[in-house]
Amino acid sequence: MQEAERAAQSGEVPVGAVLIREDGTVVAKDHNRREGDQDPTAHAEMLVIREGAQKLGRWRLTGTTLLVTLEPCIMCAGAVILSRVDRLVFGARDPKAGAVFSLYGVLADERLNHRPEVLEGVYQEEAQKLLREFFRARRHS
Repeated sequence: MQEAERAAQSGEVPVGAVLIREDGTVVAKDHNRREGDQDPTAHAEMLVIREGAQKLGRWRLTGTTLLVTLEPCIMCAGAVILSRVDRLVFGARDPKAGAVFSLYGVLADERLNHRPEVLEGVYQEEAQKLLREFFRARRHS
């Protein structure tokens, strides 16, 4: 949630992500930076997966959990699969772009060679409130 709040403070859609090891050690944390970086792929999840791979010195992120405030989009869900993250934990569903449950079930597709465990609803109310307030303020400015 702290990373999502940082995103909102910098004018980004308030999405934050943290990659942790099985022992709870934080490997990487970041927030959306599409506007600041002028990069359509600078989603919180993508940034954290990239940094995590660099810090761990490997592209297979087995033994890790990705925590994110909002249900990942297609791009980010694909990156979760390709990086072999063991677990995805997210707060709020995204009815407009969610690729885990809302629009697609990418992570559960049996044709793929990796299907991470998924837990949803962690800090759901807080994530939804932050998103609502952010978009409400944008509409009124």
